Amino acid sequence: MSVDEGIYLDYAAATPVDEQVLDAMLPYFSQDFANPSASYAPARQVHASVEDARARIAHLMGGKPANIVFTAGATEANNLALTAAAPDAHIVASAIEHASMRSCVSARENGSFVPVDAQGFVSPDALKATIRPDTELVSIALANGEIGTIQPLRELAQVVGDERARRLAAGDMRPIYLHTDASQAAALRTLNVSSLGADLVTVSAAKMYGPKQMGLLWVRSGIELRPLVRGGGQEAGLRSGTENVPGIIGFARAFELVRERREGEAKRLRELRDWLQATLTAAFADAVVAGPTRDIQRLDNLLHISFPGLLARRLVISLDQHGVYVGTGSACAASKMTVSPVLEAIGVPPEVAEGSVRITLGHDTTREQVERAAQIIIEVVRAEIKRVG
Repeated sequence: MSVDEGIYLDYAAATPVDEQVLDAMLPYFSQDFANPSASYAPARQVHASVEDARARIAHLMGGKPANIVFTAGATEANNLALTAAAPDAHIVASAIEHASMRSCVSARENGSFVPVDAQGFVSPDALKATIRPDTELVSIALANGEIGTIQPLRELAQVVGDERARRLAAGDMRPIYLHTDASQAAALRTLNVSSLGADLVTVSAAKMYGPKQMGLLWVRSGIELRPLVRGGGQEAGLRSGTENVPGIIGFARAFELVRERREGEAKRLRELRDWLQATLTAAFADAVVAGPTRDIQRLDNLLHISFPGLLARRLVISLDQHGVYVGTGSACAASKMTVSPVLEAIGVPPEVAEGSVRITLGHDTTREQVERAAQIIIEVVRAEIKRVG
């Protein structure tokens, strides 16, 4: 069954490739297929296209092309960012990071998680208390893809900067860097590396209507990384392997399109999300909405709502059968159908967390779809309440 035959409301998990993005990519699957590392004219032309795409993305991020490393998605970029720290150094991540970061921190002997409050925010004081003299990397996602929390990254960057200054003043040359995964925010928020204050920034094309398995890591000048993939030395030796040329071209076009549409699209999606939230909470007085209470601090397209006493997996399956496609949290972990670590971290009780669904709207979402989805969700939840008694 095609997604087009139902109502797709899981844009935080995956976005469809925009038609303009696909059009930009298509020539590089056929006539412009040469390896950009080769020396003959067609290859040089492809190489020039890759570098043009890099420059366009760098411009949109307010950075320099040389600071961008293309990767096979955000997970690889996050893993690459971790190499800025020495193997035995202490690293810190927020308790609500994406699984690709949480699992890496958990796997290290010298890793810590900084706690968050009930809305998912990392406070500067909490981060300061978690940093140790041997901490070399702090990773805080700009926006959480499960509950929508947008972190006060500039304030957190100040904490890292103050620790860096303290070390330098004491003659301690041990570095400390701030990394942020901005993948969930990139389509709806301005992404300027100077204003973010981070030293390393991850972005995924798949979250902005670009191709899957295409990401990047922006790296501030002077930071040394260790390559995860060795070989021919592409991407300044940090990511060997023949470049994914169609993916890179598509990434640049997707970035441009979300930049052009961002302001109007954010407002439109926020209005639809707010209507849906008001409709569902009016229908179910005990429904619980997770995440920030202020719109400016929450992703405009995301609604995380819990129906206490019900099981999310049953709701998702029933909604699927009715042609409404929603998630239960991060798609990378949702298939396990276990209580989300994010909800545990913000203190959501198990009986509430077990009935949680994540609804995310996107560019193709219409008012009619949202109204129809609300009707179906209400019917499904009421039927499930009746079943459990």
